[in-house]
Amino acid sequence: QVPLVESGGGLVQAGGSLRLSCAASGRTFSTYAMGWFRQAPGKEREFVAAISWSGGSIRYTDSVKGRFTISRDNAKNTVYLIMNNLKPEDTAVYYCAASPWGGTTRAPTEYAYWGQGTQVTVSS
Repeated sequence: QVPLVESGGGLVQAGGSLRLSCAASGRTFSTYAMGWFRQAPGKEREFVAAISWSGGSIRYTDSVKGRFTISRDNAKNTVYLIMNNLKPEDTAVYYCAASPWGGTTRAPTEYAYWGQGTQVTVSS
């Protein structure tokens, strides 16, 4: 088990910024690839970004490229998602997830552990 706890969500106006954090427990955090997903009401969970265990490989979904940045600090067992120029369509519950297989995969099924989610609401 890899308990994950997200924080940093909230209400922000369009064009604003937020930084999400995901803190992990355990000694194996640095061996996992980490991902961020989001789920808006009535929609399926969708991939947002992923980062490999070393940080050397990063992937984003097209709609957030140039606006969102994923990073990790293995010494702090934490992964971050910095979100700039937020848009109303970014409104969703954001989840972090850990993949023991190491790759920056987009598929939710490749992630074994999930946090409880944090709400991000962007007003127009």
